[in-house]
Amino acid sequence: MSDIIKPKTNNQLPEGYEYWRKTIVSRIENAKLRVSFHVNADLLSLYWSIGSDILEKQQKLGWGAQVIEKLSQDLSRAFPEDRGYSVRNLKYMRAFAEAYPDFPFVQVPLAQLQEYPIWHVPLDRFHGDDNEFVQVPLAQITWYHHISLLSKVKDNTKRALYIIATAQEGWSRDVMLLQVANNYIAAKGNTINNFDVTLPSPESDLAKYTFKDPYNFSFLGTVALQNELDIEKELATRVTDFLLEMGKGFAFIGRQYHVIVDGDDYYIDILMYHLHLHCYVVVELKAVEFIPEFVSKLNFYISAVDEYVKTPEDKPTIGLLLCRSKSDTKAGFALRGVTQPLGIAEYETQKLFADVASSLPQVEDLENELKDNI
Repeated sequence: MSDIIKPKTNNQLPEGYEYWRKTIVSRIENAKLRVSFHVNADLLSLYWSIGSDILEKQQKLGWGAQVIEKLSQDLSRAFPEDRGYSVRNLKYMRAFAEAYPDFPFVQVPLAQLQEYPIWHVPLDRFHGDDNEFVQVPLAQITWYHHISLLSKVKDNTKRALYIIATAQEGWSRDVMLLQVANNYIAAKGNTINNFDVTLPSPESDLAKYTFKDPYNFSFLGTVALQNELDIEKELATRVTDFLLEMGKGFAFIGRQYHVIVDGDDYYIDILMYHLHLHCYVVVELKAVEFIPEFVSKLNFYISAVDEYVKTPEDKPTIGLLLCRSKSDTKAGFALRGVTQPLGIAEYETQKLFADVASSLPQVEDLENELKDNI
């Protein structure tokens, strides 16, 4: 039995045990994921077939709406433990089958995707045989995600993009609906950036797809965020929400990250790391409108991180400048000639109380109105 691993001492695990354990854990997790995927695919297939049957009976045989109510009663009686056969859910099944006649895919013409060029990166693996269509598997998301998309997003192309984004980002249904409300697919890849000239391909395409404009920080609530430090503190305390909005792959390193350059202290607003880009991301927050001078400061911080923080294994550091508002023309001009990879975007929060209060009637106005009515 020479192949048996023997421990070095009685108190130590065998050499190589940790690696072996991790491989087994990974195999178990992958198996569970495959089982979950197949269960979801089977459920979607069942619901689509029922919905397709309902469509056929109603459209070809002229059966009326009452057939759905009758079918719901009979199925609920046959399967009393299953709550999936309500009248509402059967109608969703019919809508699902009507929306996706090419099940198990949603098939989108490439021509319709030209409006969203940044999405070509994740869509490359879904091209059909004739390269005129993209076939997006529907089983990437759950039934409850689907019925929400059916009611909130009417366009099949947009639905396909939200299916991909939801699967990639691991969104819950509520988070997906929030991203739909925030027009995520239009914001993705919308930063003003210089990635094409500062990063090699395909890293430049991946970087463009990683960032968006605008970012929505409405989870900060109506706190009176008057300056960058206020925003940083709130983001640091709501780091889970912050990372969710930034997107999958971002890791939070710290705020007011300290670097020393030639004996002087500097503090980076927020330092992050992106696991897929394999690089640090310097985030600078400005509670005002963009001005070109902001680029110079961020460029300096990128250089400092490249020099004092980045390791040889890391890719070049990327900068992200977040402003309350910006002129795209000014931002584009400011990036000309900049050799560090850098993107510029806006961020949004809920309106400050002061902003809301300014639109309310003043006390004097109310008093005058009361006097007039006496």
